[in-house]
Amino acid sequence: MSAPAVPSASVGSGAAARPVASGYDPDATAAAEPCPTCGTPREGLALFCEECRYNFQTHTATTFVPPPSPPSPGFPPYQRYESQRSRPSQMNRPAEPLAPEAVIPGEGGDSGDFLLTPPSSPSAPASSSRTSGAAAPEPVAAPAAPEVTTWIATVAADRDYFTAMMARSGPDATGLYFPSYSPELRLPLVGNQITIGRRRHSTGEAPDIDLSRAPEDPGVSHKHAVLVQQPDGGWSVVDQDSTNGTTVNGAADPIQPYLPVPLKDGDRVHVGAWTTITVARG
Repeated sequence: MSAPAVPSASVGSGAAARPVASGYDPDATAAAEPCPTCGTPREGLALFCEECRYNFQTHTATTFVPPPSPPSPGFPPYQRYESQRSRPSQMNRPAEPLAPEAVIPGEGGDSGDFLLTPPSSPSAPASSSRTSGAAAPEPVAAPAAPEVTTWIATVAADRDYFTAMMARSGPDATGLYFPSYSPELRLPLVGNQITIGRRRHSTGEAPDIDLSRAPEDPGVSHKHAVLVQQPDGGWSVVDQDSTNGTTVNGAADPIQPYLPVPLKDGDRVHVGAWTTITVARG
């Protein structure tokens, strides 16, 4: 006896309907197979799990190794190097013994304190100065500063020089008379040069020792002589090619023009008709 025929079903309606076998619907959603490793539902007929890459075909777990990232352009990949010299603590070395002189005997007890001599202070025999008996050298005194000496020029009318000058001049000195009153003038010699002469009334130019003061010495030139200081602190006199010349210490002959003549303490310089300038230490 044959089985009864099963009536066919149709999907859709009208002309678009298509016959479907009884008991099977391809559009029906089947239950997704879970991953036995992580439990993630399998996507259709996917070969691997989307989460843990489990292989549904071989039923084995897959180890996924991501590809290395490409290095940055222009920079080499970083590599780490380990140096054995930079990590001495990992080396199994025995402790080095201390030198006998590094331990202070009798100090610190059992605390283990020790003292090392600094390399900057070399040890010297402390008893060398005591046993030799030699006295310590005395400090050398600094040289004393050179003493500054002040010189004074005394300007006065000298009768003896006037008499000698009149005797040498002869008739040319007629009409000259020694002044009845002429006070002394004391001037400190300050600076490198002291000029001697008479003031020019036309220009007002005056020397340091101006002999145009009353009584004016008519035998003195406007630029007669110069006192020049020497390197040792002393002074010398230089005639400036004057009309009547310059003499020193009552000499009859005048000194040569522009030639320095050293002066000593108390020397006398004669200029003009009666003027004597005495230089002396102050």
